[in-house]
Amino acid sequence: MIKPLASSSGGNAYLIGGRSPLLLDCGLPFRQLQMTTGYQLTSLAGCLLSHEHKDHSKAAKDLLKAGMDLYTSQGTAEALELDHHRLHIIQTRQQFQVGDWTVLPFETQHDAAEPLGFLLAGGGEKLLYATDTFYIRYRFRGLTRILLEVNYAQDILDANVERGLSPAHRRRVMRSHMSLETAKDFLRANDLTAVQEIWLCHLSDGNSDAERFKREIQALTGKPVYIAEK
Repeated sequence: MIKPLASSSGGNAYLIGGRSPLLLDCGLPFRQLQMTTGYQLTSLAGCLLSHEHKDHSKAAKDLLKAGMDLYTSQGTAEALELDHHRLHIIQTRQQFQVGDWTVLPFETQHDAAEPLGFLLAGGGEKLLYATDTFYIRYRFRGLTRILLEVNYAQDILDANVERGLSPAHRRRVMRSHMSLETAKDFLRANDLTAVQEIWLCHLSDGNSDAERFKREIQALTGKPVYIAEK
């Protein structure tokens, strides 16, 4: 159902299966995306783009040129200077249809022009995708799968500052990415009854611990937890 193609500050892209396969973000070179999707890229129903940062949007213009429908906010489109008949401007909290999926975009909290998260419903599934956000203000019911950024742990980040990491970098991370602690609060606040799997994505290279994150989230939720590999 969820196949990570890339998940790091170097690039982010996720393939969502089903009757209408989708690409979530496109932060890899176009040719690499082609290879990782078995050269079936243009047969996908479309790409949902969360925001303009290159580690999420690198192939956006190439996807449009190749004939793929791309869905994103006005702010993201303007930041990337996107202009194409395959470009679809979407609004927060206004549902739209992509193939068999009903998609509800919602605001996220990140240092970008108009970043979005996505709630996808279809075929008995309800999938949440939220990345590059230090907080999610909404609560969701009936989720079956969660793909959630867990970028850093506060104690690891603080220890790295003591070792010489710039305090300015620390502030930027805290104001734009989700911590382990905030992710736990979010999961506690949501209905996880129907959740079949939780994927943790966009872990920081230096401020995270994949095995610890997996262990703690699994202990909290009692659900299968996976780390989206780089």
